[in-house]
Amino acid sequence: MPLDWTHGDLFEGLRCFHSGAFFEAHEHWESVWLAAQEPEKTFLQGLIQVAASFHHFQRGNCAGTISLLRSALSRLDTYPEVFGGIVVAPLRVAIRSWLEALETVPQSSPPPVPRLTLTA
Repeated sequence: MPLDWTHGDLFEGLRCFHSGAFFEAHEHWESVWLAAQEPEKTFLQGLIQVAASFHHFQRGNCAGTISLLRSALSRLDTYPEVFGGIVVAPLRVAIRSWLEALETVPQSSPPPVPRLTLTA
């Protein structure tokens, strides 16, 4: 199943993610995830976990943020640099930067929330 980010729930989730509405992004993507087959299903699960992690961060739940970012990274690490219409490599770099910032003692300021880049 090719992932089409130009309309529907994938588009709306992407719009929400980029506007900082992470819970809503998670909800839109979950509706697509429920019907997806592998390998897209696990890929979407990783993106959903990224969105959920930033929702936790907004709510001050650092432990939840770290846990979900680790889970997302373990899923996304199995995919090539570009998959499902998304440039995955910079997202993985951003997740690692966030984990480093949040797990450093004393904790440092995290980098900006990553943007999901679509392939041309």
